[in-house]
Amino acid sequence: MSTNQSEKVAVEEQQKRGLKQLKDKLKKLKNKLKRILENKLKRKPKTETESGKVTRRKQKQKEEKQLDAGAESDVVTREQQKKKQKEEKKLNKKPRRRVFPIWLRIIVVLILCAVALLVGLMVGYGVIGDGKPSDALEMDTWQHIIDIVKKNK
Repeated sequence: MSTNQSEKVAVEEQQKRGLKQLKDKLKKLKNKLKRILENKLKRKPKTETESGKVTRRKQKQKEEKQLDAGAESDVVTREQQKKKQKEEKKLNKKPRRRVFPIWLRIIVVLILCAVALLVGLMVGYGVIGDGKPSDALEMDTWQHIIDIVKKNK
């Protein structure tokens, strides 16, 4: 045999080994995939949470199936349909997570009211009353106003 032919034979053998390795890997992957699919098929569908309680959605679906089975002959009025839709919305509604909590909103509104009061005092005393706007925030000014009000009574 010449060197060319021996090289060709060596390359062919190497290719055969590579193909065999690829086939083995493919078989392993197929088996692994089969096991995964079998495990998924064996699992029960999740109708209960970890605590053993049936979720609201599943419970509502069961009730609807029972109602549909028992009330096929009954005529459903428009009001009953509306009530049913409202109940479904309530059950399927996700709880809302507020970014700006209500208690913080109340505090912000109170602070804004206080700021508006102070700004109003300063504008009224300084611009309309021809006084210094900063004087509206001094205690002496308010004491003077209280004295004037009490003397008139």
